[in-house]
Order: sequence, then C-alpha cells, then structure tokens
Amino acid sequence: MAWWTLFIAGLFEVAWAIGLKYTDGFTRLVPSVATLAAMVVSVLLLGMAVKNLPVGTAYAVWTGIGAAGTVALGIVLFNEPSDLPRILCIMAIITGIIGLKVVSPD
Repeated sequence: MAWWTLFIAGLFEVAWAIGLKYTDGFTRLVPSVATLAAMVVSVLLLGMAVKNLPVGTAYAVWTGIGAAGTVALGIVLFNEPSDLPRILCIMAIITGIIGLKVVSPD
C-alpha cells in the first residue's frame, strides 16, 4: 500500500509542477488554488508513504516520478523538445525508480 501511496504522491507532484505553468506566476486564481492543493496532497501522501518506506528511497522515487512525468508532459502539452538525449534521460530516471523499487526491503 505504501508504494501505491508514493506513486499517487508522485502523480500529484507532476500535477503541481505542470500547474505552475498555468498559474502565470500565481496571478490566476483557479490554477493557483489547484496547484497549491496538489502540492499539499503530494507532500501529505509522501509523508504517509515514509511511515513504511525508507525516507531516502521514497524521496528519490517521488522526485523521480515528478521529474520524469513533468518532462514528459512538458513535451506533450508545451511542445518542449523531445530529442533523443531528453528521452534517454527520462528513461534513465524511470530505470532508477524501478531499480529502487526492486532493491527496496519493503
């Protein structure tokens, strides 16, 4: 259950990171409130996950999901570059996340 909680926390991290683009520097009310809510949910779920997972592993996986997901959505939503080096770097992050899950004692 802790791994699912951590995964969902990572998805909320992606949501708030992408949401930052839509807040226009926190000058738009609805995107700003949604982004702040996603931040809170993300951190609360991370806190729940570290009750049962090593904090270093959980934090690395959380940030990895956030980083890889944000880059991927940046490519899709904002037409950011999708060249081979960027794709390979995303794959390296995902490989690291999977590796941490595989070697984790929980």
